[in-house]
Amino acid sequence: MRSFMILPSPLSLFTTWFVLQAAAAPAAGSNSKVLTPQDFKQTIADGVWFIEHFSPYCRHCRNFEPTWNRVADEFEKKTNPGMNLAQVNCALNGDLCTENGVTGYPQMNLYRNGQFVETFNGDRDFDILVDFLLARAEPTADYLSSSTTIEQEEMAAEVAPVDETSVIQTTRVESNPSGEVISLTSETFDSFVARGPAFVKFFAPWCGHCKKLAPTWIQLARRMQHKLNIAEVNCDEYKSLCSKQGVTGYPMLFYYSHGATTEYTGSRTYEPLVAFADKAASPTMQQISAHDLDKVVDENPVAYVLLLASSNEHVVSEVAKGSQLLLGSPPIFVSSSKELFTRYDIQTSASWVIMAFKDNDPREPTTIFDPSNSQSPDTLSTWLFANRLPTSLELSRDVFQQVMNAPHNPLVVIAATPKDVQNDVSSKLNDIAKKWRLRKNYIGRQDVVFTWMDADQWGTWMKSMYGVKVKDQPKVVVADHNRLLYWDKDATGQPIQLNALSVFSAIEGVYGNNIRSKHSENILERAIRVFNSSLTNTEGFIITHPYMAVLLILGFLAAVIMAIKRLLDDDADTHPGHRYIKGGRLD
Repeated sequence: MRSFMILPSPLSLFTTWFVLQAAAAPAAGSNSKVLTPQDFKQTIADGVWFIEHFSPYCRHCRNFEPTWNRVADEFEKKTNPGMNLAQVNCALNGDLCTENGVTGYPQMNLYRNGQFVETFNGDRDFDILVDFLLARAEPTADYLSSSTTIEQEEMAAEVAPVDETSVIQTTRVESNPSGEVISLTSETFDSFVARGPAFVKFFAPWCGHCKKLAPTWIQLARRMQHKLNIAEVNCDEYKSLCSKQGVTGYPMLFYYSHGATTEYTGSRTYEPLVAFADKAASPTMQQISAHDLDKVVDENPVAYVLLLASSNEHVVSEVAKGSQLLLGSPPIFVSSSKELFTRYDIQTSASWVIMAFKDNDPREPTTIFDPSNSQSPDTLSTWLFANRLPTSLELSRDVFQQVMNAPHNPLVVIAATPKDVQNDVSSKLNDIAKKWRLRKNYIGRQDVVFTWMDADQWGTWMKSMYGVKVKDQPKVVVADHNRLLYWDKDATGQPIQLNALSVFSAIEGVYGNNIRSKHSENILERAIRVFNSSLTNTEGFIITHPYMAVLLILGFLAAVIMAIKRLLDDDADTHPGHRYIKGGRLD
């Protein structure tokens, strides 16, 4: 009698192999707890937990394991870290990972007291992970109370009113701990610039100027270690991101701070870049007494004064954050002097206001930011940026970008001036600008900046942009550089004259759309710009929505084929002698 050995099926062999491999796989980090469905909810129910969901067969997980262990070691050695780390093996506990919304490996989720908070989507870099966790850690009460007391004592010492001149510098989270340039992607960009001020280079690998700047950028990152985040974006790889950030050439440098963006247009050599970065990284506010005010206003074309009813480190910190995009210009001074409240008749229900002084005139602030004024349309940062320029100024090469490409998109009154009358024109324009500031009907509308230009130096540019030919008299236009539009006539249809009546008539005509605008570009230039913009938008749509783009292209091709087929069918019906069945019926 023959005996038969029953062989297992291929499916059962694979299942057995998979289970054994998963059980034996070493992908869990040696320095963190591994959770299972039996203890997951109970473990994370108390405190803040950062959980890595991984698979031992995932190459990215294996590559990430040393970094995870370093992060776990970093928090393990802290006395009171306020953060717990653990892992879940998704090869063994697939249902638990599915329940936790895991869609790829490794996926790291943050939980607080058993509730999901967020998924970490940043670069899986040691420093970035540690910064992310430190910002969300919650040490126990005893530790918090002792450390908070120390911090409060330090801040109180920093902002306590004193008669002598002192410098107030707000505390911020450490930046650029490694002293290296961080390469950003579409996935990591937003979270990186949201963590704190950042100086970012947008480049293309084939660009000669970019190659020349590269070693300088590395030096800058090393110089700004612990001071300012330095990063870069490869626009060949992340075209959609660069387009979204307004990159129009290479390299372009942008400074990001608290949701606002400023383009750096200065020299690309090491010393000017360091000077800019140092200024950006160290915003300070200087404390003054009442008798110092006249002096600081006399020394600065524009100066802000934060007037506090009482010492308040929270307000100082918030104003410092809101003013970071100013990069120290104009400066902000702080005073708790009751004498200044009385001198300028400050009546407010708030405990603080900010006064703007312009043109070295301390007699009266040109405008006041009052947080208790609910009718004001401006936020603090918007107000600071909109009022940072003198009442009038020369539109020179040094200030061109910050005036014409200002983030709040002002109207710019430009008086093109012959050299021999520049002093007279400057004085007249300043008087017109002061009168405009006293008017109330412009509040809440597009801001206006008053400028004059050297017609001898800028004559060619003025002619090509605004059709202005200057001989012996100044010519005035109102420009909206953001939209590349300008107006050279007032509401009466006459050329704008250098007097308040004509200039105000033109501005109010722009506000009310009562006067016709002209384009700074000719028809060909506008057509090319629209075409380039369309190509950029199309490219961005394809990169962002590739599947939808394919469907639209296929739909378009199908429509073309159907149209051609219908045309051929109609053409066949026009030939006598052809009997043709169309649409399943006899015509």
